[in-house]
Amino acid sequence: MKKLLALVVLTSLLIGVMPAVLASSVGNGLVPNIGTEDFPPLVWMCGDRVVSDDSTEPGRISEGGAPLLERLNNYAFEGESVQWTVLVMDKNGINKVEDVFATIGDAQGAGNEIQVNCVEDLRQQTILDSCDARILEEKIVEFKPSIMRYYTCTLTVETPESMYGEYWVTVEAVDLDGESGTMAENEYWFFNPVIALSVDGAMDYENVRAGTASYSQTILVGNDADAGSGVMLDMFISGTDFYDSSSSGAMCPTSNVLDLDAFSYFATNGAYSSKTDAQSNRVCDAEGYCGINYGIGFNDPTPFYNSHEILQAGPMLGGVYYGANVLAPGAEMALTFKLLLPEPCNGDFDSGSIYFWGEAI
Repeated sequence: MKKLLALVVLTSLLIGVMPAVLASSVGNGLVPNIGTEDFPPLVWMCGDRVVSDDSTEPGRISEGGAPLLERLNNYAFEGESVQWTVLVMDKNGINKVEDVFATIGDAQGAGNEIQVNCVEDLRQQTILDSCDARILEEKIVEFKPSIMRYYTCTLTVETPESMYGEYWVTVEAVDLDGESGTMAENEYWFFNPVIALSVDGAMDYENVRAGTASYSQTILVGNDADAGSGVMLDMFISGTDFYDSSSSGAMCPTSNVLDLDAFSYFATNGAYSSKTDAQSNRVCDAEGYCGINYGIGFNDPTPFYNSHEILQAGPMLGGVYYGANVLAPGAEMALTFKLLLPEPCNGDFDSGSIYFWGEAI
């Protein structure tokens, strides 16, 4: 038993020091076939898009470069601008993105006419909540400068000769492989819509007796802007004195002029009428007939705001505008004029005007 045990130990020791026996070298290998995905850029709009006025004809609220808070619908005129902030992501690398731009065209999505290139914004280095950046069910929460970048895109409306009518507008990113993506929020705009007023009716006063009140037929004044444009018009009225164009020895009551003060009007639009007029810088009588202020051009000789509106009722936008005074395309308001002819009065006063004005808001 002792010899067997010693043999076993010796065998174990020999095994422990025996050098390895190597076979002839035999090898084979695999060459991986790795195809990197051509990742199309993703574009997310962040925050609200901003519409800004130009410096040519400022409105009640806006001035050159200020946001057009009064603009309720998607229309814009020459010189006005629309601006978006977007986040672009390309998993192949942000340097793979060749261009980011705003487009306009007849259809939604990529491939429309390029109007303006977007500008990189390197200041923002976090994912804004307003971007709601997602890839399917995955919400993107970490900003990675190697694959992400913010851009500011400012589209300024050109002249009607090059930019008139209805367009789809969006922001598109294209990479070096020709892959592209757009922000989901395609917008539909009417650029440079034609604005016009319609006036249906006439102010005819025949054989008016001096010292009496006479009423005209009811006149319809309407917003005749391009159909589908969405242009909202703020309505105004102004006038001049009246004269007899013939040599008739006119006098009414002390000179050969009929003052504009002899005229007033009653207006209705929807649920509102001049009966409930705010009477800001004008006076309305007990019937609801309001006086007409002088003016031969818009804001000429004095600003029209809060004095020349046809209806001063239904305040909106913090009381800056009167809702009753705003007409949508195709809408009309009704006006009846009252003439208080002085006594004495003689002459045919056929020279002078009452003007209607509409300002796109």
